[in-house]
Amino acid sequence: MLLAAGLAVPAVAQAQRRTLRVIVPFPPGGAVDSLGRILADRLTPLLEQTVIVENRVGAGGVVGADAVAKSAPDGSTIGIVGAASILAAPLLQPSMPFDAMRDLLPVTQITDAAVLCVANAETARRENWRGLPDLLATARARPGAIRIGTTGVATVSHLALAAIAAGAGVEFLHVPYRGGSEAMQAVLAGEVDGLCDLPPLLSPQVAAGRLLALSVSSRARLQFLPDVPGFGEVPALARFDIRSWNMIMLAAGTPGGERARLFAALTRIGRDEAFRAALRPLSYDAVVSDSPEAAQRFITDEAPRWRELVRLSGARVH
Repeated sequence: MLLAAGLAVPAVAQAQRRTLRVIVPFPPGGAVDSLGRILADRLTPLLEQTVIVENRVGAGGVVGADAVAKSAPDGSTIGIVGAASILAAPLLQPSMPFDAMRDLLPVTQITDAAVLCVANAETARRENWRGLPDLLATARARPGAIRIGTTGVATVSHLALAAIAAGAGVEFLHVPYRGGSEAMQAVLAGEVDGLCDLPPLLSPQVAAGRLLALSVSSRARLQFLPDVPGFGEVPALARFDIRSWNMIMLAAGTPGGERARLFAALTRIGRDEAFRAALRPLSYDAVVSDSPEAAQRFITDEAPRWRELVRLSGARVH
């Protein structure tokens, strides 16, 4: 197989390369785990190196990010690190085990997604909701009466709901659950009127007609949900652009040559249409940064947005 420019290394160096670990901060079977395994399958032949996936689970992704931060800074460990783990968690956890800006080194963004807000289809028919503006009108008329579920306090789904409430000046009854599966069962059963969560679990239920898709939390529509309006199409919410992205990161101190080698491989993967197609069932858009430095600037630019979302959510340090 031909390698991208800059990837080839002498045979002796290849033979001496250690196994590359891909740290996945969530359990096997989920979207992030699937992303990790898709990447590992493509990196193995491209780098001519053994690549394995290691699940390091806990604290909403913080345990996995910490494992990357504390790994040897030699390019033998990369991690899939989500926005909430490095930009929301430090605002909510008084004893973070690492400093994201000091201890982690970005290589490239790899995915982009957004929160999907849905309503129970029967409730929507009864209330005559055809989209998010209709639900907001009901919420204004009946403050606190509309029950909206999320996957937990201070999760990205909660932050998106808080943005909707603040932007539109409405009050919901927030019902936090312990995860996506529990929250989805609740909205399907009518225990809550609506739900905000990442799309993988919800999209099949929307396609089956059990849930009505109201909006995605990104300003623009998503490639894999072209019929669902973004926040930019709701005047009260147009200032918000809430995306749940994943970044490939290394331990700080990793040599620049290793970072460049991995960036070249990941860029080649991320721009491949077959990879993009493989991510669509996971409800991810494939994204690659222009450079590792651009990835760092993106994180810096995103930080104020997440700080504001945490403030709007009312979540507290615990």
